[in-house]
Amino acid sequence: MGFKVEVDYDKCESNAVCMAIAPEIFEVRDDDFLYVLNDTPDDSERPRVQEAVDRCPKQAISIAEL
Repeated sequence: MGFKVEVDYDKCESNAVCMAIAPEIFEVRDDDFLYVLNDTPDDSERPRVQEAVDRCPKQAISIAEL
């Protein structure tokens, strides 16, 4: 079916919790901003993306179904 990673950058504090969980999806760079490296990952990545959603301290990450 597929899904898309969405980030509310107004809420995001770029604390890198998501990057620790799924570094091939999320990256906090030297400029202290979060970047989504792949916003439509393969379904095999869904469990780790969901963990990033669940563990985000600011609840800034969500999954949208495609």
